[in-house]
Amino acid sequence: MKLPKLRLYYASLVFAILAITIGVRHADPFFVRSLRLLAFDTLHRLDPAKFDPNLPIRIVDIDEESLAKLGQWPWPRSILRDLLHDLTAKGAAAIAFDLLFIEPDRTSQMAAQQSAHASEQSASRNDEAFAAALAASPSVLATALLDTATNAPPRKSGYAVAGDDPRPFLATFPGASTNISVLDKAASGIGAITWIPDRDQIVRRIPLVYRVQDQYVPLLAAEAIRVAQGASTYLLKASDASGETAFGKSTGLNHIRIGKVEIPTDASGAVLLKFRHFTKASYIPAWKILAGEVPEQDISGKIILVGTSAVGLLDLRATPLDPAVPGVEIHAQMLEQMIKGEFLHRPDYALALEEFVILGLGLMLAAILPRVSAPSAIAIGTFTILIVLAGGWGSFRYAGLLLDPSYTALSLGFITAAVTSYTYQNVEAQRGAIRSAFGRYLSPAVVEELIANPDKLELGGEERDLTLMFCDVRNFTSISEGLTPSELTRFINELLSPLSEIILSHRGTIDKYMGDAIMAFWNAPLEDKQHASNACHPALQMIAKMEELNAHWQQRAISAERPYKTVRIGIGVNSGLCCVGNLGSTVRFDYSVIGDEVNLTSRFEGLSKVYGITNVVGERTIGMVPDLRALELDSVQVKGKTQATRLYTLLPSLSTGQEKLGKLSDKYPEFLSAYRKQQWDDAERLLGDCHSIGITALDNCYQTFRSRIAVLRNTALGPDWDGSFAMTEK
Repeated sequence: MKLPKLRLYYASLVFAILAITIGVRHADPFFVRSLRLLAFDTLHRLDPAKFDPNLPIRIVDIDEESLAKLGQWPWPRSILRDLLHDLTAKGAAAIAFDLLFIEPDRTSQMAAQQSAHASEQSASRNDEAFAAALAASPSVLATALLDTATNAPPRKSGYAVAGDDPRPFLATFPGASTNISVLDKAASGIGAITWIPDRDQIVRRIPLVYRVQDQYVPLLAAEAIRVAQGASTYLLKASDASGETAFGKSTGLNHIRIGKVEIPTDASGAVLLKFRHFTKASYIPAWKILAGEVPEQDISGKIILVGTSAVGLLDLRATPLDPAVPGVEIHAQMLEQMIKGEFLHRPDYALALEEFVILGLGLMLAAILPRVSAPSAIAIGTFTILIVLAGGWGSFRYAGLLLDPSYTALSLGFITAAVTSYTYQNVEAQRGAIRSAFGRYLSPAVVEELIANPDKLELGGEERDLTLMFCDVRNFTSISEGLTPSELTRFINELLSPLSEIILSHRGTIDKYMGDAIMAFWNAPLEDKQHASNACHPALQMIAKMEELNAHWQQRAISAERPYKTVRIGIGVNSGLCCVGNLGSTVRFDYSVIGDEVNLTSRFEGLSKVYGITNVVGERTIGMVPDLRALELDSVQVKGKTQATRLYTLLPSLSTGQEKLGKLSDKYPEFLSAYRKQQWDDAERLLGDCHSIGITALDNCYQTFRSRIAVLRNTALGPDWDGSFAMTEK
């Protein structure tokens, strides 16, 4: 390839990689989002928010100790009324309950029925008393948003919208679970306690306002800070509002103002909370409030959240820093962030900036790396990635910006690897070519030998004496009819894998797979002086392996209560002169073998079905393996051939009984001699003697000869007949 073409190919490769990486980032599939969330969580762990004990936020905790002192949950409303009175009396700015009161006070009713001093007190009166306490205090109750259609919770505030209608962008629910009406009417505010975690069930984004049908519903923390300020209205600033530029396009919310507090949000009105580690420094056990053990300065002017950390009440959530925190803790951290005015922000330009960094640094790496050594290229690529990671960390730590360094770093790492690999691929070009050409059909040991001694390899076609093997499954169509496509695929893999391993372990080359069949050859590409032996011995091992596979498949069929058909194979082995090499076209080629002996070997495999045996081996192959016992079966003219060839089968494949094989080796040649001399009576008698030896693998062979003799008795063969039989089928 000429140098200009190389440069053009390299440039095309670089731009293709950049286009793919930027395109994937823009599409933002799940794995990219997951990587980004992991990066943001890591930034949180490196620099979590700090707890400030001076912030006016406290949590009144219905903890395990309070439950032990005051009784199991739910508590009588009279206890909650007293708790509310105490907090109000000590000057709480707002009291928000991270609890739902969806049923009347049954526990108070039971207590009243058991009390001699309150025999006439009813649950309704207890709820009314609690409602009166709510009305007399800066109270906020909770509502849980539902996926089922119900009524929306009562509105406690007004909403002013500046700019475009933000409702299409808000998290929407068809209904809500509310408190009993007497309590909802009395409260100064009602806020949602519903979280929308990410796919990994970790809470990261917190909407300040939701939508139930067409009604706005604020977050509990937002409602608490509104009530604490005495504000009556939320101001929702959306795209195209004064000071909010969207170039005429509706892009959702930008800010939400609650009293004097203005909070930047994303389009859906959500805040990316900068979490801190969970601490109980701001927690006050509920029993201490009721026991009068908490001084007024710990309550006065503070926003009080009433919630629970008791494990049994199941109000636990996961954050980027803690696997399980009370839900009320997230409301508290949201309030802390709103009061401090320190918000995390992912700007609108974040995606464009991340894509620009990938493009700019990617082009820089593509220009520099080919000009330096491999170690220097790795060092430069690593340093560039570290700069990106440091930039993401610095943006988070010092500017409160969430810019994703993870995918950018991953993309630059991929570009570095791709450019370095391409630039230095010529170093391993020869080895790569050999592995690519032969790794699919040669054993690893043979491939490594070729790599170590490439002079042994002659690409292109050459004539060579080879031993060939065809292996096929008998009645594959009937076997496959009872299997689903996935079961058939599994069956083929379980069959061909161990048979292929046997071939490769004996230096064989797998030419191709043809459905359920394997074609292999020996003595190429490397010379193998024992190629005939190295083909026959695997044939015997493959036959033995089928017994193991059948036992395994039969057991599986029994377990599944399904019928089972024994799987049998037929093998043809033959040796002869063939043309072997990279055959095909200039566009696509494969290392393969062609020649007349290939077709003959395929016929041998087909004849194994005719004789009902597992293998048919050619005469020349048997002559090259004198140490392997074989039985001459017949002499035939295969279809398409005019010259007869003698057929053999490997004796060890017929029986494990050596005595039987010895008798067969003596008697069967006598039968063939009589048969070829047209001595039909003697041939039939000797055939019966062979049958009586008891080697059932030859039963079909014996029947074939009986049928043939019955026809030949009445055929004028002449004295020159050599005993060969012309086959009419493949």
